[in-house]
Amino acid sequence: MRERVDFLHILGLTIEDINNYPLVLGCSVKKNMIPVFDYLGKLGVRKSTFTEFLRRYPQAVSMLVLFVDLAPVVKYLQGMDIKPTDIPRVLERYPEVLGFKLEGTMSTSVAYLVGIGVARREIGGVLTRYPEILGMRVGRVIKPFVEYLESLGIPRLAVARLIEKRPHILGFGLKERVKPNVEFLLEFNVRKTLLPSVVAQYPEIIGLDLKPKLLSQQSLLNSIIDIGPEDFGRVVEKMPQVISLSKAPVIKHVDFLKNCGFSLQQVRKMVVGCPQLLALNLDIMKLNFDYFQMVMKRPLDDLVIFPAFFTYGLESTIKPRHRMVAKKGLKCSLAWLLNCSDNKFEERLSYDTIDMEEMETEPSFDMNTLMEPRSDESASDYDEDSDDDYV
Repeated sequence: MRERVDFLHILGLTIEDINNYPLVLGCSVKKNMIPVFDYLGKLGVRKSTFTEFLRRYPQAVSMLVLFVDLAPVVKYLQGMDIKPTDIPRVLERYPEVLGFKLEGTMSTSVAYLVGIGVARREIGGVLTRYPEILGMRVGRVIKPFVEYLESLGIPRLAVARLIEKRPHILGFGLKERVKPNVEFLLEFNVRKTLLPSVVAQYPEIIGLDLKPKLLSQQSLLNSIIDIGPEDFGRVVEKMPQVISLSKAPVIKHVDFLKNCGFSLQQVRKMVVGCPQLLALNLDIMKLNFDYFQMVMKRPLDDLVIFPAFFTYGLESTIKPRHRMVAKKGLKCSLAWLLNCSDNKFEERLSYDTIDMEEMETEPSFDMNTLMEPRSDESASDYDEDSDDDYV
């Protein structure tokens, strides 16, 4: 008995930890504990994680390694296309996976995800980033979550794509967090018809402690550019990430627009029309504005009408298109000039007249982009915490 207690102490467990699972004292150090941790170490599980590993899943020390308990689970995970080099991180993050039946919860959760449209080739990446899925009950957790997003108006295939890119959203509590957050969005004047777009653009919004963020950002925007409740709803609809922007960058972007010569009323209209103005790289915005003033020589009102001008690449889009239009002697709006693909722009240049409807079109999120046929690039390659588009 003393040998076992001493060994567990060496691993970092306290008496309280042992009392939480006293059956651990019935395990042999030589036959169970040492072989288990030797096996985990050879897999690549870091020794520095052993203590937390045991606290979360102390049953591991009672498992048999070869052909009985541990090895079959590892083999199963590899069969789910989890790379051998990722197996250690999966076990460190979610040691409880060792206790699941291979043909029970794990297989049914994966089968359900594939059934709703998650690509089979993406499963390995999905499980690597969020292995907790393997322990989720389909009927109690995954299916109700998927069906609720569908009830909001997000097509099932789009839900599958969101899970491919952000598998952790399945861990947002449906009753505790997701449903209340949807109600908060409605309370802050996000229109019900645009809830699908808001969630699809920024899935994390349904898992945050949302109401304080909404209150804080609404107060901030009201104080610096006098945005009212209805307009705040429009801002969230167009860029839900606005709720996660910090105060200082928002103020800097507003000050930049004011220094460009826009009035407070114009800045407000621009932000409501294109909230991305609060998050773009300021150096790039300055370059775009300088070109607009010195080369394009257009009135500021054009930017008030089409503030999305700042979101386009200067070298890749603005300059070449402006040169082509200037060469043809055409007079057009910024929207007509920029808000289309390169192929569509080439087509527009062949028109005898400029279509006014095309001039007035504003860029918006298209749900269909989530459901387009995939390229060869795997969603698993995306960093789930990437916020490169925002400062």
